Amino acid sequence: MAQDETKNPTRNEDPQPDGPPENRAAQLGLGFLFGMIFGFLLQKGGVAKYEVLIGMLLFEDFTVVKVMMSAVVVGMIGIYALHTAGLVKLHIKPTRYGANTLGGILFGIGFGLAAYCPGTGAAALGQGNFDAIAVLLGLMAGSYVFAEASGWLARTVNRWGDRGMLTLDRVLNLKPRVSVPVVATVLVLVLAAIHVFVDPTP
Repeated sequence: MAQDETKNPTRNEDPQPDGPPENRAAQLGLGFLFGMIFGFLLQKGGVAKYEVLIGMLLFEDFTVVKVMMSAVVVGMIGIYALHTAGLVKLHIKPTRYGANTLGGILFGIGFGLAAYCPGTGAAALGQGNFDAIAVLLGLMAGSYVFAEASGWLARTVNRWGDRGMLTLDRVLNLKPRVSVPVVATVLVLVLAAIHVFVDPTP
């Protein structure tokens, strides 16, 4: 029997009436600006190099883990600070076990074969690694196929294990002012442990 979605606010929308009105032009401009900054930082962090990315998959180089976990900690604190100040909205993607699992497997296979993800592939091409062209062409082809299949996916795969818009603080019934510092502290400790015991390179 289908669950009554009106009784579960996490299934359909973010219940928090937050943030300023949307401005599409400003959103596109800021998206472009921060996309450029993100690509620049990926390149400067050294995670757009094939040998670094494949080294992570072989558990020989943990540079990518360090960079990404650092970005998660900074981004999490920054986003929740801006959200608390009413400056941004949270656009939480729904948790769908079927779609998340299949998507993760496809992403992992592609990453394992190419050693690039969409972000690092674009940064790699920008620094002159022309082998990333094949990856980006595959990215565009996959995006087209996904868009064409989106209606069918919405009727099938997206309904498999659809749990709605879950966040850790909602699942644990904690306030973000509690969950964010705790998770950030745990991630920093993990980062420190990786740096000390696994990969001491800067």
